[in-house]
Amino acid sequence: MADEEENIEDTEYLEEEEGNEEEQEAEDEGKEAEEVEEAVDANMSALKEVQDKSFDEVRLPTDIVAEAQTVWQTFIGSSSSREAAGEAIYAALFDSAPSLQSLFKTPRSVMAMRFMNGLNSIINALANPKELKITVETLGFQHLDL
Repeated sequence: MADEEENIEDTEYLEEEEGNEEEQEAEDEGKEAEEVEEAVDANMSALKEVQDKSFDEVRLPTDIVAEAQTVWQTFIGSSSSREAAGEAIYAALFDSAPSLQSLFKTPRSVMAMRFMNGLNSIINALANPKELKITVETLGFQHLDL
């Protein structure tokens, strides 16, 4: 009987220890999640401001990358063709800012595909900061009159 009571006490003690370990692990995971969230928030805050003094790599949260890529694929899929999707982007741009149209001398169909290809390159590079930077730099340099 004494052995049985001792076993029960040992079992209760082990269960308490396991419970304390689980609570500590959960608390540690919660702290890590908070730290990651704070880092993401700080990164996202920096992205909301125009950076005109430096051109650093941009690291986007994976959920934002996935959502942007899903939306982009949905947009492409809802169009009858890539050309039609490019034309929709072109039309939306100039409907919202007609004054920009005089800056483009290339035929509309060619520009529509350039918009499409440029945006597609950016969206596909979102998960890779180095590739994204190179893609954006390349597109930017194409706009310089050298």
